[in-house]
Amino acid sequence: MEKEDKSALGIRSRRDFLRTGTVATSFFIVPRHVLGGKGFTAPSDQLNLAAIGAGGKGRSDIRNAAVNGRERVAALCDVDFTGSAKSSLEAFPQAKTYHDYRIMLDNEPDIDAVTISTPDHIHAPAAVFAMERGIHVYVQKPMTHNIREARILTELARKNQIVTQMGNQGGSNPLLGMVQNWIDSDALGEISKVQVWTNRPVWPQGFAMPDPDPSQKPDDLHWDLWLGPADAIAYTPGLHPFSWRGWWDYGTGALGDVGCHLIDIPFRTLGLKYPTDAECSVSAIYSQKWTPDYHPKGCPPSSFITLHFDATEKSKSPVEMTWSDGGIRPAHPEIIPADHDIGGEGSQNGVLIIGEKGIISTNINDSSPLMPKLYLNDGTTEFGPEVEDDKEPEYGHHRKWVDACKAGFNSPEHKALTSSFDYAGPMTETVLMGNLAIRSYMLQKENSKGNREFFGRKKLLWDGNNIRITNLEEANQFVGRTYREGWEV
Repeated sequence: MEKEDKSALGIRSRRDFLRTGTVATSFFIVPRHVLGGKGFTAPSDQLNLAAIGAGGKGRSDIRNAAVNGRERVAALCDVDFTGSAKSSLEAFPQAKTYHDYRIMLDNEPDIDAVTISTPDHIHAPAAVFAMERGIHVYVQKPMTHNIREARILTELARKNQIVTQMGNQGGSNPLLGMVQNWIDSDALGEISKVQVWTNRPVWPQGFAMPDPDPSQKPDDLHWDLWLGPADAIAYTPGLHPFSWRGWWDYGTGALGDVGCHLIDIPFRTLGLKYPTDAECSVSAIYSQKWTPDYHPKGCPPSSFITLHFDATEKSKSPVEMTWSDGGIRPAHPEIIPADHDIGGEGSQNGVLIIGEKGIISTNINDSSPLMPKLYLNDGTTEFGPEVEDDKEPEYGHHRKWVDACKAGFNSPEHKALTSSFDYAGPMTETVLMGNLAIRSYMLQKENSKGNREFFGRKKLLWDGNNIRITNLEEANQFVGRTYREGWEV
């Protein structure tokens, strides 16, 4: 029998160890005392990391995952290293660089884990490509571009024993325990309503897609790789690097941007499951009298969404959740003093959990102060701190994932993660239900008189287990998407 390549054996042994926490062979594990003294991290104890998306949020994701140099950043991938990704090159000068993550992961078989910090439409293709190769993944929020992808990633992580974490770092905020304690101690009594709102979008949204103009494409931008699974179009200004959020082919609007931070709070603390239905209305822009502008390729300037949930162990009655964006917020509750903000500073973003005995008010749960506040009908109040004492960047959300990768799948460290895909998948599906409702709301067809009419403006009934709308077949086209060849999920 042909002798097995020792380097390949070492890579596989390392992967087996990181996936299961069990070492099949031990020649690559070097005792710490042999290589260095106190505080020294042996190369064999380092995680080999790579970044898919090294600019924007990707800069802090890979930096935090490296844990102040404790782990090794082996490779960086970005479609343009002349923009904000340049700072990652400076921070990790020894890392190899790539523009196509598929080539990177095929050329760098010793990569153990990746951070994925791309536009939303690349999240799932990149994560699936990595997980199929046994690589652990940290994926920015929203976990995926659509509901089907979220279900696929959740199931694939279990099947391939991948340690996962979604980048809703507020899930690791210890102050969430304060909110959880109020709910678990029955401080609010029966909870029947949740209100969630945001000032997003804070980018251009609600108008026609800009015209392509290849002459404006930056020389170093690999445009076709940026498009990924989306249809091939000529370079279009105003999409890269940030304003893609407002276009359905690439982004997920206000919900995708902060829904996983805001909806996470009630979804987690109330133990919610898949919603049973979704209903929405959206604002219209009139460039001419009587006829609203119609731009179904893009997200609306604002929306209002209603979701219903069955009772759970923590929410003992059915719960109605409303979401509003574009700066539209709920009315100020009577039991909260008029000079108090609701939610966060300036009442711009927030969550109200409303029970028969009172209300919990919290801020957006990203890296902003959570500001948990309890107001009871009898006048009792309890407030958390308005300034948080962060012990490490983003509540240690990245570091805990790295530690779990090293401990292995199903280890105590893995089970302690606050946003592994077993949790983040169903929560992301719930967030993206709002977008499914918005896109269905904009569906048109020709009626018997030859006029265009909207036909999806109804309450959509959701079968979460089978991921489909049961009362409007045309809405199911938005459960997933179509993919360009070579980018399928």
